[in-house]
Amino acid sequence: MEQKNAGNSSLPDNAYRELKEGESYTPVMNPTAQIAEVTPWSVGWGLVMAVLFSAAAAYSGLKIGQVFEAAIPIAILAVGLSTLFKRPNALGQNIIIQSIGASSGVVVAGAIFTIPALYILDLPATYYQMFLSSLFGGFLGILFMIPFRKFFVKDMHGKFPFPEATATTEILIAGEKGGKQAGVLVVSGLIGGLFDFVFSAFGWWSEVVTSRVVPLGDLLATKVKMVFRFDVSAMIFGLGYIIGVKYAVIIAAGSALSWFVLVPLVANLGAGLTAPFGATATKLINAMTAEEIFRAYVRQIGIGGIAMAGIIGILRSSKIIAGAFSLAYHEIFRSKSADSSSEVRWQTDLKMLHIVLLILLTALMIFIFFYAGVVFNFTHAVVGLLIVLVVAFLFTTVAANATAIVGTNPVSGMTLMTLILSSFILTQIGLTGDSGMMSALIIGGVVCTALSMAGGFITDLKIGYWLGTTPKKQEAWKFLGTIVSAATVAAVILILNKSFGFKGEGAMVAPQANAMAAVIKPLMSNTGAPWILYLVGAVIALILVAVKIPPLAFALGMYIPQELNFPLVAGGLIAWWATSRSTNEKLNNARFSRGTLIASGFIAGGALFGVLNAFMRFFDDQLYRFGYTSWYNAELAESHQGEFVAIVMFILLAAYTLWDTMRAKEE
Repeated sequence: MEQKNAGNSSLPDNAYRELKEGESYTPVMNPTAQIAEVTPWSVGWGLVMAVLFSAAAAYSGLKIGQVFEAAIPIAILAVGLSTLFKRPNALGQNIIIQSIGASSGVVVAGAIFTIPALYILDLPATYYQMFLSSLFGGFLGILFMIPFRKFFVKDMHGKFPFPEATATTEILIAGEKGGKQAGVLVVSGLIGGLFDFVFSAFGWWSEVVTSRVVPLGDLLATKVKMVFRFDVSAMIFGLGYIIGVKYAVIIAAGSALSWFVLVPLVANLGAGLTAPFGATATKLINAMTAEEIFRAYVRQIGIGGIAMAGIIGILRSSKIIAGAFSLAYHEIFRSKSADSSSEVRWQTDLKMLHIVLLILLTALMIFIFFYAGVVFNFTHAVVGLLIVLVVAFLFTTVAANATAIVGTNPVSGMTLMTLILSSFILTQIGLTGDSGMMSALIIGGVVCTALSMAGGFITDLKIGYWLGTTPKKQEAWKFLGTIVSAATVAAVILILNKSFGFKGEGAMVAPQANAMAAVIKPLMSNTGAPWILYLVGAVIALILVAVKIPPLAFALGMYIPQELNFPLVAGGLIAWWATSRSTNEKLNNARFSRGTLIASGFIAGGALFGVLNAFMRFFDDQLYRFGYTSWYNAELAESHQGEFVAIVMFILLAAYTLWDTMRAKEE
């Protein structure tokens, strides 16, 4: 018989910190009691969310290049629905709604980064190719992540900040607890959401402030190609608070190396060139802005750093990987699993035998898909399958690490590396031209979705760990959410291509897909890839290991645009200040908890209003066709005046955050 959410109504005080020797973590819901989780209500609403947010995220990603995180707004809606309909035992069911529905954002990211490139390159793309590449990639991401669940969510407790999981957990627990905690979350959600909505929907101030706003900064940008960029988004600022000052500074240091050292260096060395340098470059270096140099050259160094950090992570995780294989062997060939914790509901995964069989079945289906629907050649299909399995498995832990540290999965960078590797291998076995480009992009689409799913799924599992849900139920029902999301996103891409297209005037922007198309075309023409730049990034990662700096966080800073990195430091400094002003540890903890709730509200509000903004942009496009003026003030948003207003507004936002955080009282 299922019981109510027997347990605490709030997170334990050791939820976000490392456990002391002999200390254990007990989740919110009773870890041994049977909890109401999988019900017609939770599954039904989870599937509805998967459809709605797949469509919204696909449009947003293809229109403006940003796929909003679906997990947070889905959690808010799940809490709201359970409160409105007075659902009993809501917490466990809300977790399942969120877990199923959150398949949307990760599947969308995997699909739109690669599949539209087929249309951009004038290659035929069918519905079933888009659907199956997303479906099989999603399945692999789930299956490859399950054996590592215990390591990331339990063994590494308190060592990773898990910013998105933290925000979502705070939303779910506030909905369960209500009272002052829910009030703080609602108020901060409205403040953060409206703050981001005003500049993104109406353009009343700039989103990104640059050093060009002052004469000296403009001179440096023009002559030296040195630019400072800062995004004033409340959502990114909130992420910085949860990430903390340590990782925020490391990420910002990577960004500083890219923008203040490497970009000016490339500009200086290439100033005398009389022809574009590089396979994909179309402009002279001395005619490029700092941003264009970063995208064309320096970001490739970041990709090399991420790849090497991933390899280092794989080597360091060799014992964990070996443990996963050992566990599989013991479960399959012996009568009893070596892991006694599997007897506890809260730590019960799908049986390893079932996981292995599902991986083999998925691999078989991918082979059939490649052979009968993509390459039509046995050898090429086998090679494509091996690329998918090896790359997706090895980079699963990289995706999970990145998500756990910064809440951002560098899936586009890892997919770009996959495209380069697969293109190199495919050309060696004679698959070039249009058929080679199609094969590489489909392979990249499967891998991209797998890595995107792995990063998103570890967030779901961490939420479940903190709150006390049953992992195997999350794992089993995630497949259903993936099927629905893959079917939806394939249909949306097909419709958007027919309605707008992905190239030419008035087309959907699809920036990631355009980048993939630009990279793969010369590769399949044997033009080559910027291997030297990747090598430089790899060497930087090795140096970081030698000086004991986390290479993945630093490389992420090198790769992710600068404006998204430095706001993290501002949020991290607020968190540091709140937890270090008093000698009273309980008061510091209370301030940190309140700040975490405020930051979670900023993230939640930004994500929820981001969905609204995506719909507004769609209707804005339709009204513009009929001659109506857009409500977005582009002239103000892109002016120096807009940047000065943005600086003032961000200072006010930071001041409010610090003031409200310091209001916390010792419990």
